[in-house]
Amino acid sequence: MERLETSTTMTAKSMTPVVRLLALYRDRLPAPVRFLGVGMTGLTTDMLIYALLDASELHYLAARVLSLLCATFVTWRLNRALTFGASNRRQREEALRYGLVTLVAQGSSYLTFAVLMALLPAIVPQLAILAGAAVGTVLSYTGHSLFSFAPAARAPAS
Repeated sequence: MERLETSTTMTAKSMTPVVRLLALYRDRLPAPVRFLGVGMTGLTTDMLIYALLDASELHYLAARVLSLLCATFVTWRLNRALTFGASNRRQREEALRYGLVTLVAQGSSYLTFAVLMALLPAIVPQLAILAGAAVGTVLSYTGHSLFSFAPAARAPAS
């Protein structure tokens, strides 16, 4: 499969339709819109995985942890390719920074979900997931744009 990062150096004829569409998405839309698109993909992944695990009679809190892990992996790869691009840090350092921001954002999302499920036992779990996603989105975009994918500071010249 073609790498999206190199799509700008490819001719339009050499790109598959999917890569061409993703490159157009990346090049024409502002970062916050791309971030929301990636987030919707992550949210869809989260809900689908949660529904599958919930149907298996796994406890809803355990199902939510697993669905969040899957969604986080999907959004990390898509945000790196489509929203922010790679920073000039080593991949490992960038991944650790991403993980830290994601932990805070997903933690707030998970906490919102757990509190709503505990306080409103009749609530549809997917509504609690949506509420948590809204809280986590604000923290996530801010953290990823200012910390995870921010370029490393260059050492001052002596």
